[in-house]
Amino acid sequence: MAQQAYVTETDNGGSGPERRESGLRRLTNLLKGLAAGWRGDRRVWRRGLVLAALAVILALVMGLHAKIPNAIGNLGSLTETFLPWLGLGVPVLVLLALVRKSATALIAVLLPAIVWLNLFGGQLSDKTGSGGDLTVATHNVNADNADPAGTAQDVAASGADVVALEELTTAAVPTYEKALGATYRYHSVQGTVGLWSKYPLSGVKPVDIKLGWVRAMRAAVTTPSGQVAVYVAHLPSVRVKVEAGFTARQRDKSANALGEAIADEPLRKVVLLGDLNGTMNDRALRAVTAQMRSAQGASGSGMGFSWPASFPMARIDQIMVKGVEPMSSWTLPETGSDHLPVAARVKVDTSAS
Repeated sequence: MAQQAYVTETDNGGSGPERRESGLRRLTNLLKGLAAGWRGDRRVWRRGLVLAALAVILALVMGLHAKIPNAIGNLGSLTETFLPWLGLGVPVLVLLALVRKSATALIAVLLPAIVWLNLFGGQLSDKTGSGGDLTVATHNVNADNADPAGTAQDVAASGADVVALEELTTAAVPTYEKALGATYRYHSVQGTVGLWSKYPLSGVKPVDIKLGWVRAMRAAVTTPSGQVAVYVAHLPSVRVKVEAGFTARQRDKSANALGEAIADEPLRKVVLLGDLNGTMNDRALRAVTAQMRSAQGASGSGMGFSWPASFPMARIDQIMVKGVEPMSSWTLPETGSDHLPVAARVKVDTSAS
């Protein structure tokens, strides 16, 4: 009986390494089978020329994305908005090359793989650091949010010292003020954007981003480590239309105006919080991105996609800094909005750096 129990236990509990070994053996045999199937087949170099050409085109699109013109439907900006996702073409091409038994296509696929890794490989690593003396968060709360109080509480739970909210409606503002009032003593709402802070605000004013109504603001936040100019912005939305392409002209105009305002800011330390309706790769935001650093790019882990909340595909909600050091950056859990909140920890006192 004891021997029988031992045999049964060995068959079940001890099968992990054996299964792994068996799985590795099967993979090895599969690769050997593929190699054997290709060995001596001179057509492996002649087959798959179309796949090889597609791989080269994919590499060129990713590597030369800045050269794609915006003259036709803002095609360049549209490509740059979803640029990281072009990398999905690499495994697809690898699979097709294997099915086609094309050595030429397999070698060609190395080109887009290398280009993608050069562009985004650094974002795959965890650059999150420790320290910092100011935590900030920003969230497009969605004008149609059915639970503004819950959304406000979720964002406040992040522990942020400063919170920016965009897409505020007149009807919802009192709810946000009530929900955040106990945590944030100081706040200001300008148009459809607002800023809540644990530290005093001064120099609060709307920022003209050429829309005709207020969707951006500026305030000086007096933190224990010094004053920081905090900008909150919600740039105009963009649309993809069959007859017009990527319609972003108003967004681009507002981005230029926001960039000018930040360039004229008298304080040396600046933080930008908001929904910019564009990614760091989008050339149309260059007036802003050329003078500021992305907290996610400098100190985040992964891509940090924030929209749409149900299946994030792009980071259009940004935390950008100038004169302060980003230490960590992350996305917050989903709320009642179609955007994810994003947060960052920064170091305002950089004198010891």
